[in-house]
Amino acid sequence: MQARTLSKLAIVLATGALIAGCATPQQTNTAAGTGAGAVAGAGLGALFGGGRGAAVGAGLGAVAGGVVGYNWSRIRGDVENSGARDLGVGVAEQSDGSLKVNIPSTVSFDTGSYVVKPELRPVMESVARNLAANPELRAKVVGHTDSTGQAASNQTLSLNRAGAVANNISRLGVASNRITTEGRGQNDPIADNNTVAGRAENRRVEIYLYASK
Repeated sequence: MQARTLSKLAIVLATGALIAGCATPQQTNTAAGTGAGAVAGAGLGALFGGGRGAAVGAGLGAVAGGVVGYNWSRIRGDVENSGARDLGVGVAEQSDGSLKVNIPSTVSFDTGSYVVKPELRPVMESVARNLAANPELRAKVVGHTDSTGQAASNQTLSLNRAGAVANNISRLGVASNRITTEGRGQNDPIADNNTVAGRAENRRVEIYLYASK
């Protein structure tokens, strides 16, 4: 009985050291932090219910590893100070360890168009500047629409808008293979499409920055 207790204590101590290793400076790779967090979580889970506990612990550890794997404070401040606040562009860290730049349609595109408005350029310049300065970063650009019109047309428009933002960032000096795009059309609303205000919120482009080696 005493041997088992000492064994569990050793696991806890080793796990604590591994978790501490996940909290790293700005240049830390998020994927590495997530992997280490998953291993640490599995170790903790093993103390609370065997195999099933290990699986639950690994899931929680992976989330924690992703969150602490990268320090976004400087990049977030740079994007916000580029004019994002005045334009209504939101910048927020996500639970998966990424940084989301949420661009409303009012400052990005005219209705039915995927030509990027010039007022958005300072925000894209900030994103491009930080991607260039941090080679471990990648970007994913996701386009969304409201539910007005045909679903197929909305899907195409959302993808074209994501592509337009990605192309602008690439032209500012970021290799295109570091940027991916996705169009989700009307399938991922964040507000009520039955109201004018809700539809305006749903028409958006999101840029996700994340660390990857």
